[in-house]
Amino acid sequence: MNTPEWLKPVALGVVIGAIAASTIGFSWGGWVTGGTAAKMANALSHDKVIAALVPVCVGMSRADTQRAGKLEEIRETPSYQRRNILMEAGWATMPGSDNADRDLAEACLAALELEKS
Repeated sequence: MNTPEWLKPVALGVVIGAIAASTIGFSWGGWVTGGTAAKMANALSHDKVIAALVPVCVGMSRADTQRAGKLEEIRETPSYQRRNILMEAGWATMPGSDNADRDLAEACLAALELEKS
C-alpha cells in the first residue's frame, strides 16, 4: 500500500500535539483525573460539614453547666492536647453519635478561642 508523502508529518504532528496538549493540560491547565476530582470533592464536603457543625459544638459548650471549669482545663492543657480534652468534655460528640470527631474538635477549639478574644 502506498501512503501519501504528506501523511507521515501529519501523523507525527497529531501525536506530538496530543502529547503536548495532555502535558500542558494536566500540569498547568488544571485538568485532573476522576479519582483526584472525587478526592477533592470529598475533602471539600467534609470541610463544609465540619464548618456547619461548629455552631452546634459551641452551643453545646455554652449549655454545659461545668463550662467554666472545662474551659479552664482546656486553657491549662498544652496546645497539642487541647483537642483531646474538648473531645472528653463531649462537646465534639454530635447528638446521635457515640464518638467525638477530631476535626470538629479542632474547629470548635478555634471558634472558642475567637469567642474568648
